[in-house]
Amino acid sequence: MKDDHRSGGEITELRKGKKLTLDQLAVRTGSSKSYIWELENRTPPRPSAEKLSAIATELGVTMDYLLGKDQTITETDATDEMFFRKYREMDPDVKKKIRRMIELWEDE
Repeated sequence: MKDDHRSGGEITELRKGKKLTLDQLAVRTGSSKSYIWELENRTPPRPSAEKLSAIATELGVTMDYLLGKDQTITETDATDEMFFRKYREMDPDVKKKIRRMIELWEDE
């Protein structure tokens, strides 16, 4: 049976890329240090969607990226998708400011 989540090494890389320790990621995602360690070093039975969602959010990627559902997605694509997800939930006035900033950059 094929394991369909990304390797723990990729999760470790993402965590270290964000300069987070196991403890810090655990605290920020409501997980235990041992749970994060198991995700990085073993094949957990079935990680909970709630925990994986919190970890993906903290690492700036999507759950699909962590689960390896789209093997062609890059970390940059996952980060962009996460940004757009946050953008959709922003206050309309903040969105308007962001759009104006982008328009200014495009004019350069």
